[in-house]
Amino acid sequence: MSKIILISNRLPVTIVKDGKGLSYRKSVGGLATGLKSVYSKSNCLWIGWPGLPENVLDKTEKQQVKGKLLKEYRCLPVFLTEEEVDNYYYGFCNKTIWPLFHYFLSKVEYSSKMWDAYQKANQKFFEMADTVIQDGDTVWVHDYQLMLLPQMIKEKHPNVHVGFFLHIPFPVFEVYRLLIWREKILKGLLGADLIGFHTYDYVRHFLDCVNRLLGTEYNYNVINYRGRHVKVDAFPMGIDYNQFFSAPDSAPSGVDKTAQKSLEELVGAKPKMKMILSVDRLDYTKGIPERILAFSHFLAQYPQYRGKVRLNLIVAPSRAKVDSYASLKKEINQLVGEVNGKFGTLDWMPIWYYYHAFSQEDLISLYRHSDVLLDTPLRDGMNLVCKEYIASRNDYGGMAVISETAGASAELSEAIVVNANDYDTIAAGIKSALEMPIEEKLSRNRMMHAHLKEYDVNFWADKFLLTLGKIKIGADAANGEQTAGEIRTIRDAYRNVKKRLLFLDYDGTLMPFQPTPNKASPDNELRQALSALTNDPKNTVVITSGRDRGTLDKWLSGLNLSFVASHGMYFRRPNGKWLMTMPEVSVDVNWKEPVRHILQLYTYNIPGSLIEEKDVSIAWHYRRCDPHVVAAKYPVIKEALLCLMGQFKNLGLQEGHKVLEVKDKRVNKGIVSSLFIQNADFDFIFGAGDDYTDEDLFLALPQNAFTVKIGPGKTHAHYQLPTWQDMRSLLNAFNSNS
Repeated sequence: MSKIILISNRLPVTIVKDGKGLSYRKSVGGLATGLKSVYSKSNCLWIGWPGLPENVLDKTEKQQVKGKLLKEYRCLPVFLTEEEVDNYYYGFCNKTIWPLFHYFLSKVEYSSKMWDAYQKANQKFFEMADTVIQDGDTVWVHDYQLMLLPQMIKEKHPNVHVGFFLHIPFPVFEVYRLLIWREKILKGLLGADLIGFHTYDYVRHFLDCVNRLLGTEYNYNVINYRGRHVKVDAFPMGIDYNQFFSAPDSAPSGVDKTAQKSLEELVGAKPKMKMILSVDRLDYTKGIPERILAFSHFLAQYPQYRGKVRLNLIVAPSRAKVDSYASLKKEINQLVGEVNGKFGTLDWMPIWYYYHAFSQEDLISLYRHSDVLLDTPLRDGMNLVCKEYIASRNDYGGMAVISETAGASAELSEAIVVNANDYDTIAAGIKSALEMPIEEKLSRNRMMHAHLKEYDVNFWADKFLLTLGKIKIGADAANGEQTAGEIRTIRDAYRNVKKRLLFLDYDGTLMPFQPTPNKASPDNELRQALSALTNDPKNTVVITSGRDRGTLDKWLSGLNLSFVASHGMYFRRPNGKWLMTMPEVSVDVNWKEPVRHILQLYTYNIPGSLIEEKDVSIAWHYRRCDPHVVAAKYPVIKEALLCLMGQFKNLGLQEGHKVLEVKDKRVNKGIVSSLFIQNADFDFIFGAGDDYTDEDLFLALPQNAFTVKIGPGKTHAHYQLPTWQDMRSLLNAFNSNS
């Protein structure tokens, strides 16, 4: 029977070791609550770190922990050493990814040591998951601590559904590109079949980054990645609405005497005192200092509220080992003191500040006794506090003032939405919330309640898993088997012959595309593969390229190769001279100047684009450009070139992979192939290319030739391989069986 495997940084159970031994405490709130409905199923396992450094447990205790967690909680622990936790969690996760993804660029730290720890930790999580994953299972990976894990799982287990959900924002391209290991993170995430975010803004940011950094195309939020379809979508996380709405009005819990006294103080204010509540854990993304200053601005702007309103500021301790959090706490302490000192009187203190956590029951009581929730994070993936506050107000009273940079603001438009940095707007928002007529307040809250009730946390989890379940999996396995089968078929035909002719395109076939053309020089692996092919006396190897003669000579000198340059305009046999394919065709390049002029005008206005001038062609590359800009400008550029080309009889326009090239249309790769085939008795002819310019070659070769298209799309080739890496595998198969 297939099962669901949840994987997150922390288990829903925390282990504590003290003088009395080991104790186990269930987590409340956060992800544990969000996945409760899924986790409660009998066929579900949860993998994560139990919260205790591995080095504090001996072998017997580790076995005891494993046994108890699996038997009683259906959990599998990933043990991390104290050093790994410091460098992986407190390091890369919270000093690199967290500030970067929340746009706090000045706080981002780049460290190879922390990155290595992140990779090793993800590998540890994979090794544990690998012990239980079976074909047909569903694996749901959570959050930024495990962004490399989906790829690890998919490569080893292509026949399982792999989902990933990011609980924090995904930044815009201009921010994400600052990450040193940006491509590796994206490739790790693309191992998933379904990638989920809280909002459509984050979806767009992710798709843009994948497109611009990996060159991967997408359509209707589906990415075509290495022969697989990866769906990306928004799944706004909800709360357990009924739990908050139906919770009884509780007295102080009494579990924590400090919390009990605090709660009595908070809910026992003067009857006419208006209560404003702020609840956050200690984090610079929450905008707590800015919120205090905004409240101070409110008191300055609207002095009639002095003595009549109070801000109950609750900050839960968090990440004590991170230096920036200690300095944040100090800043908050200072600001609270300044505001109270400035506005406070003998019988009124504007801000009541509590630096400790409250139970969920106590928070619900606080929510119900607060007239306004002030929740203005500078950046937040979702922010469930505002949803909890609204749901807890089962009298449909109260009003939330939330910032537009919280993910929840996209759903709760009936709340008062403000700019977290605009103190005037926040002050006006507080005033509006306090003075809102009861009829309007009830109307707004009923609409928000209806939304929260329908789209609760169970809906979120079920919707994600339902969407993941509908995605066709096994594509990697099927494509891999098909690719391997085609490689074997071509290899076997290659092996049993006496004389071979191989036409090999260069860019996109033998080498990956690069941001700029001059960076695509051959690597050592390719040179060795070509050298092995040309050293076989049975082989004639021809590189067919749009590159100019000088580039091919420079990059591939010393190899016994034949060349076709400029899409077929010139050719050269090993150690021979460059010749024109069709000597009768005069090379008239008078058209270059007006074409160059048009392209220069648009290149100036489209950052990232560049012109590559060859001997008999001009190419305009836009691989590094913003795809939205290209989409707007491309038709105009194309039309301008086509209008100009009408003045020149033999010019043609070729649209390649993110390149637009103007050249003489009388010559192509197909025509030049006959020069190598004629008067020769080849019993194996092979052609490979990735572009529509290679289709001329496929059509020109004999029907019994083995033609291969690299990448997706319609083709006249007989075979198709997903990537240039698969083409490398085919070359290696040729060489290992020559």
